[in-house]
Amino acid sequence: MDLKKQLDNLPDASGVYLMKNKAGEVIYVGKAKSLRKRVRSYFQKSRNHSFKTEALVKRIADIDYIITDSEVEALILEATMIKKHNPKFNIRLKDDKTYPYIKVTTNEDYPRVFKTRIVKKDGDRYFGPYTDVNAVHKTLKLLRDLFPLRDCKKNISCKEKKDRACLNYHIEKCLGPCVNSVDVDEYKSMVDEVCLFLKGKQQNLIEELKEEMEQAADRQEFEQAAELRDQIEAIKKVTENQKVVSSDFADQDVMATSHQDDLACVQVMAVRNGRLVGEEDFIMEGTTPEAIDETLTAFLKQYYMNINYIPKEILLEIEIEDKEIMEDWLNEKRGSRVYLKTPQHGAKRQLINMAQRNAKYNLKDYLIKSDYKSRKPLKAVKELQTYLDLEEPPVRIEGFDISNIQGTDPVASLVVFENGTAQKGDYRRFKIKTVEGPDDFGMMQEVVKRRYSRLLEEDIKLPDLILIDGGKGQLNAVLEVLDELGIDNQPVIGLAKKEEEIFVEGQSEPIILPRDSEALYLLQRVRDEAHRFAVNYHRKLRSRRVTHSMLDDIPGIGQKRRERLLQYFGSLDKVRKASVEELSEVKGISEQIATTVYNYLREHTRP
Repeated sequence: MDLKKQLDNLPDASGVYLMKNKAGEVIYVGKAKSLRKRVRSYFQKSRNHSFKTEALVKRIADIDYIITDSEVEALILEATMIKKHNPKFNIRLKDDKTYPYIKVTTNEDYPRVFKTRIVKKDGDRYFGPYTDVNAVHKTLKLLRDLFPLRDCKKNISCKEKKDRACLNYHIEKCLGPCVNSVDVDEYKSMVDEVCLFLKGKQQNLIEELKEEMEQAADRQEFEQAAELRDQIEAIKKVTENQKVVSSDFADQDVMATSHQDDLACVQVMAVRNGRLVGEEDFIMEGTTPEAIDETLTAFLKQYYMNINYIPKEILLEIEIEDKEIMEDWLNEKRGSRVYLKTPQHGAKRQLINMAQRNAKYNLKDYLIKSDYKSRKPLKAVKELQTYLDLEEPPVRIEGFDISNIQGTDPVASLVVFENGTAQKGDYRRFKIKTVEGPDDFGMMQEVVKRRYSRLLEEDIKLPDLILIDGGKGQLNAVLEVLDELGIDNQPVIGLAKKEEEIFVEGQSEPIILPRDSEALYLLQRVRDEAHRFAVNYHRKLRSRRVTHSMLDDIPGIGQKRRERLLQYFGSLDKVRKASVEELSEVKGISEQIATTVYNYLREHTRP
């Protein structure tokens, strides 16, 4: 009845709707010109719904909606909500957060160019995304060879006092803005050239550089003219490798798909000035082979959300339903007309066919690689069963490690791997409670006893294999505890790091696995992960103890003032570096107390 009332009260306005299941999870996000008509259509039995839509409707328990002023606004909001909620029934760009971009910090007086995986609305320019990180590194290397821009992280302002020049300046790999050797306009002119290059406008860049070269020659600045000539030749070598695919020298993005089950590969070919300057492939989840237009529509929205440069033409293998709305949105982003075209004949159709062939190949390649990745951990588990002569495959492995320095702040970690994959939600960490001093054996016994006595009490199945970081001594200590708990026939091994020797119960000689075996790699991953998890926890506790003890010793500093200082500055190190004036800005810290803190920390801190 609640759902029926919601459907009856839907407004006849454009907006975005969010469908939720009984658990309150968003399972589908959609946009509509009329929320009332669009959402109610899902529940009309007379309509011929797809299997996917029928499965969605069965799971809908609640519907939220957001009214927008236009369809274009709804389209943008829909893409944002899909990215935020990652709904099960939407077509989603797989792992889009991991794709690298090239960032140009145009907001700085002297911009930098570097790789990033985080795209912000900060006014800087982003080029990408790139699915091949090696392509990013190669592009950056080429840019640094062609354009001597700075790559340091210094905050260099044209108004600030200049710093000393670094090695890059002396070997002519940087123009040296830090030593006033280049003015802002000249530097930014070079940044504009970099952006032209990244947009694929190499021919435009060559024309600009030729003009600069001729002007330098007219001024008899022959050294600069020669440098520009060499730069032009280097860029020409890049363009020579780019295939001419369009006789009208247009800027185009060409898109086509290949489907298999609920996956699709979208191939994007970037054509700039008629030359094919780059190709990328993207995997989409939640697709159906029958709905290519839905796949392309979903991809266009999610892809161009973070793309700065949009070409005048986007060639698609089929026409999409939301063509006009999509064009309106892209027009706004570009600032001029963008055309979504579906060529049926000629050179442009040949580009579509080329993209389709590449999409088919890249999807096949992705499926082979993902299948290999999924089978690899299982292979390691089966190998381990054979090498260790276990009755059952070690599907669930629990690994332990101890971390302490001479018995201080001792902690232990427990990590869990299932089917060769880390299960981070099952990780546990322990403070050592009963053992004093540097006694690793006793600490390991305490932790193992606490872990498995609890599993026994709660009647939870024990792991298929327990891995201890250490040799015979650690193994025997753990076996003693398990015997005390009445746990028999529990596979336990100790992995000694030096020679990667595996010690097992009842065998005096260790087992040595082949160095290239997947089984050994799996054990090493478990051991190293347990070590990492334990060390991080130990550092956190030790840092907290040192910080608190030092501030607690200062006269006039209690718990509240200590917490305010740490919250305001973020760390003890920053409190140490603060001046009396900065310390007195903290609430509850008078100038007198600030002076006391300042003097105490300098007296008790090593220079």
